[in-house]
Amino acid sequence: MKSGKLPNKILSTLLKHVDINDPRVKVGPQVGEDAAAIDIGDKYLLVKTDPITFTSDNLGWYLVNVNINDICTMGGDPKWLLVTLLFNPQTTEKQIKVIFDGIRNACKKMNISLVGGHTEITPQVNSPIAIGCLLGEVPKNQLIKTSGAEIGDDILITKFIGLEGTSILANDIKSKNLKIDNQIIDNAIQFLYNPGISVLSESKIAINTIEVTSMHDPTEGGLITGLEELALASNKGIEINYDKIPIKQETSIICKKLNLNPLGLISSGSLIITCNPKNTEKLINKMSESKINISKIGSIKNKDNGLKIYIDGKLKKFPKFERDEIAKYFE
Repeated sequence: MKSGKLPNKILSTLLKHVDINDPRVKVGPQVGEDAAAIDIGDKYLLVKTDPITFTSDNLGWYLVNVNINDICTMGGDPKWLLVTLLFNPQTTEKQIKVIFDGIRNACKKMNISLVGGHTEITPQVNSPIAIGCLLGEVPKNQLIKTSGAEIGDDILITKFIGLEGTSILANDIKSKNLKIDNQIIDNAIQFLYNPGISVLSESKIAINTIEVTSMHDPTEGGLITGLEELALASNKGIEINYDKIPIKQETSIICKKLNLNPLGLISSGSLIITCNPKNTEKLINKMSESKINISKIGSIKNKDNGLKIYIDGKLKKFPKFERDEIAKYFE
């Protein structure tokens, strides 16, 4: 099979055969849901696992934040992290220390407790692989599920799409002669921190400002795949306007040079939010107060509407991304 996340069609088929025998599991494995939710009394325990496979630069920051994001989209507070690290035999002790320190520092900055994990040297990997398992908690009346989107809801996206992917690509091409202005490359590399790949702040603002119907983290496969997952989870249709989608100039330039589509580029740092249209203006104003860019890009439709994007003056079906555009680049 091709590299990248397993296609949702295959994953959905596999998950149909998973049996949950514990009634305390309130949210189990499902395409589009960002974490599991387990009843622990007056709260739900949220559990998420996510790897970093595309980059070893700033691996700790990526690992901690992509796991945090999935807890935040469920309305939760991220708390406890376990990490599995796999290195090949050529890795030096110094290189391992750099990655470990990166994880430790990211945890400290994001107020996460690193509580355990496993570290191993194995010839089965060519570059460092980091897998995080993050636990968090959420009051029962504040749990948010991707499946909660309702017909007529507005669809909003924070920051800009493709931030994570653009930063990874810029890091890789900085030493290559691709005739891209050095300032563009430098700016793109910094997307990791500014605007940043964490959605912790905007998720808190959203749930404390309005009644959010759903939130979702568009990671591998980019915005389009994230919206497909939201549609699958909620059993709804979607219609968006390409001209409303926020894309940084650096992302457009780099993707054009590499023949990649920003709509399918890994997009940690963006948060998909759905809400009743009566709440949209209030949320946009609140985000603006915190200097967080937010854009209304479309709306939730009946399932029969399908997944449509208004582009080049025409309403078309969503483009298909069987894998993330960044996987295509690195293959």
